[in-house]
Amino acid sequence: MQVQYHGITEAANLETWRGMSYRTVLTPADQKTGEPIYPYEKAKYPRMLLPTSLVGSYPQPEWLIDRTRLAKQVPRARADDLWLVSRDKLEAAQDDATILAIRDQERAGLDIITDGEQRRESYSNRFATALEGVDVDRPGTTINRLGQPIPVPRIVGPIRRTRPVELRDLKVLRANTDRPIKATLPGPFTMSKQAQDDFYRDAEAMALDYAAAVNAEIADLFAAGADIVQLDEPWMQQHPDDARRYGLKALDRALQGISGTVAVHLCFGYAALVHGKPSGYSFLLELENSKAQQISIEAAQPKLDLKILQALPSKTIILGVIDLADTHVETPLIVADRIRRALAYVPTERLAIAPDCGMKYLPRPIAFAKMKAMAEGAALVRRELEGG
Repeated sequence: MQVQYHGITEAANLETWRGMSYRTVLTPADQKTGEPIYPYEKAKYPRMLLPTSLVGSYPQPEWLIDRTRLAKQVPRARADDLWLVSRDKLEAAQDDATILAIRDQERAGLDIITDGEQRRESYSNRFATALEGVDVDRPGTTINRLGQPIPVPRIVGPIRRTRPVELRDLKVLRANTDRPIKATLPGPFTMSKQAQDDFYRDAEAMALDYAAAVNAEIADLFAAGADIVQLDEPWMQQHPDDARRYGLKALDRALQGISGTVAVHLCFGYAALVHGKPSGYSFLLELENSKAQQISIEAAQPKLDLKILQALPSKTIILGVIDLADTHVETPLIVADRIRRALAYVPTERLAIAPDCGMKYLPRPIAFAKMKAMAEGAALVRRELEGG
């Protein structure tokens, strides 16, 4: 089957998958309830050595979004003008891009699959601008990591989640792979920092309302088949004092009553936009006291001193082993060496493998090659550990 938009054709593996295409999957099959039937139910999350996954994003196709303009920004407010497909065809196009991202991850050999965040202009703005209390037509302003003013959601009323935001995204993902799946959401602290508060005048109160919205979304994602839900909290690193003061409280509110596996991702920013990075975290060890079971960290590009991982004895570490600032593709041997270094400080059963951050800004062929090298490097170490 061929997918064609704006005269650009890309081969897509969208044909029948176990006797049912994704378009059929998304069509109600039960005449009484109207509920769709999915070929893949929630799989039991297997206990595997060194499981591999993306942090979240994977490069979007050139026919879907204006990658040239996207490369210059990380949108916080809505940026509908970045999409190259007309609004009436956009959802179907994003579905097609999601299937391509899923298949690339499977072909590369990843163990846990994401939707590649193909429907998002950035990791945070899709969810953040879907909440009640946000004036999406008149954005506010905040200062980013580089000290520059950027447009952000402007808060004009109580923040409330009035509907699921990423539930359909998760269902498409669950319907199209039989491997464990991970959903990603922006964390409450980071969203509160990426907003202009014209209502609360109280940063902690705003963050806690964001947390309540995230909590409801997490519950729906697990109910729909997610094996892992990851919260992206990079601005905890940028604002460590506030993260200590109320960020952990907001994070734990977001996880209240949640029994599924939750990861928290901290990083220093997208490598394509943030070039000078510190060699250590200003906020990390505090997460040992959080309710999250997994901590995802950037380690390859900043050459992180991995001794710090000893201070997170109860957490599974999702270790960044792919440097996203370097377009040179790591060999599996390089990846394996980075994994072995971490094993000096973290037991095997508490180590998972990922890129440093989202791959969104990399050229797609390079992203795929790096992803494949990551899977092969993890497999090398896995065989060593298993005596193979």
